[in-house]
Amino acid sequence: MKVGIIGLGLMGGSFAIDIKTKFPDSEIFGIDSSNKNLDKALELGLIDYSIDFKDLKNMDLILVSVPVDKMFDLIDKVLNLIGYNTLVFDVGSTKEPICNYLKNHNKRSNYLAAHPMAGTEFSGPKAAIKGLYVGKTNIICEFEKTDKKLGKLALEIFDALNMKTIYMDPKSHDIHVAYVSHLSHVSSFMLGKTVIEKEKNENNIFDLAGSGFESTVRLAKSNPKTWTPIFLQNKINLAASIDEYISNLNLLKQLIIDGNDKELIKVLNNTNRITEILNKQ
Repeated sequence: MKVGIIGLGLMGGSFAIDIKTKFPDSEIFGIDSSNKNLDKALELGLIDYSIDFKDLKNMDLILVSVPVDKMFDLIDKVLNLIGYNTLVFDVGSTKEPICNYLKNHNKRSNYLAAHPMAGTEFSGPKAAIKGLYVGKTNIICEFEKTDKKLGKLALEIFDALNMKTIYMDPKSHDIHVAYVSHLSHVSSFMLGKTVIEKEKNENNIFDLAGSGFESTVRLAKSNPKTWTPIFLQNKINLAASIDEYISNLNLLKQLIIDGNDKELIKVLNNTNRITEILNKQ
């Protein structure tokens, strides 16, 4: 199987590793706008060869892993270059904008809208790790619009990676990820901002920060060039989730000011249910 990967960072590089693990006979071809990333991907053995866009017509499978604001023209370009037997899919965190953009493309059936719920706070080829995709939930949107043969190929690959595939329409996808993914990044970034602005002495942050702070602010290490376009593309849903988050913060603040221990314990106990929900995975 010939696999082309456009964007050789965490997601693209990790996919290369996992594909090679499950399909050792695969050949991995890479494209990246950064020559530095391309050279590093070759050095690390993430890809076997670097290629030009014109060579994509020879691929069986193409993964596009770039910031979501770069997806539109890039996927359109890729679809125009390939034949009808090549599957193209992306791993972007927003789905309604790209699905709407491609809805009338004459090769829409070559495209699969996917969103693996996988990732770390790190970026670049050196961030690529084995097993990033293995066992993760993978959201597929508008599967019925993908060619049946190519859709079957995609599912075979996702099954080989032991991914849990769920199906969702793009609008619902973007609403749900605003709460379970995008809001957590907003919260982490703003916690980091609050502490940096309050604690002018950086040594205090380093010396006093416990594991709770470190784990909560972990996502603030994420690449702003990746997350800024995600926030903006999903701004309506994300703004709604931020409003609800602020409402709950204000509720908690008032309970603390009032010294209302009974109601505070009740709220915290009810929120502990999130552990039960997550442990079902």
